[in-house]
Amino acid sequence: MLILRAGNLSELPGIAHGFFGRIGGVSTGIYESLNCGPGSGDDPAKVSENRKRVLEALEGAALVTLHQVHSADVTIVDEAWDTGKGPHADAMVTAAPNIALGILTADCAPILLADAQSRVIGAAHAGWKGALSGVIETAVGAMEKLGAQRGRIAAAIGPCISQANYEVGPEFRERFVDADSTHARFFARAEAPDHFRFDLEGFAVARLAAAGVSDIAPLSACTYARERSFFSFRRATHRKEPAYGRQISAIMLTG
Repeated sequence: MLILRAGNLSELPGIAHGFFGRIGGVSTGIYESLNCGPGSGDDPAKVSENRKRVLEALEGAALVTLHQVHSADVTIVDEAWDTGKGPHADAMVTAAPNIALGILTADCAPILLADAQSRVIGAAHAGWKGALSGVIETAVGAMEKLGAQRGRIAAAIGPCISQANYEVGPEFRERFVDADSTHARFFARAEAPDHFRFDLEGFAVARLAAAGVSDIAPLSACTYARERSFFSFRRATHRKEPAYGRQISAIMLTG
């Protein structure tokens, strides 16, 4: 099983976390092997087994994921729900122990957050749309409502598509620059005319910092480039594959 861990979160007492890759599960074919996405088209029984293995690795009592819709919406988790029954949102926070908050991705940035002193954690799904519309800020704000202090929050950004592999058109860039002219720094010229390469991870780092989070650990693991390690929506699209799996990133309060 491939599990990446961030140094800053690993140092915190009472926190378990992991950025799980695609290795170590039971799915086959294009979903091989640790596909944790119930909406992926994979055999539900295999997805269930894969998620069970993730929960066992974290030594938790329950694993919850959202119906992710690329929004800035956040939900507070008081108790676990069944797989596939999560609310439509892209971030969640909790102060409840032994419930693992899971984010499903296949190029978007999973962000795990923790204030160990107040025992409040959060998890966010930051694709370009959610990151631009404020999902990171709403997650931090929701953590504060549960007693966290943003100055104490440690954040880690898991595997996502790298700037080298994220080519976009002029309309994409304009959307960001129209929102804030300083966003131009997250775009580099691509070889194709009027095309650019977008730094999603760098943009997420900047949004976290602007939200008052200073302890930030970007893992810089490219989902597109590392085929054996991670699922990638863009890679599957380029290959005209009919579907794709999702890796999971999860954080939990222990004890």
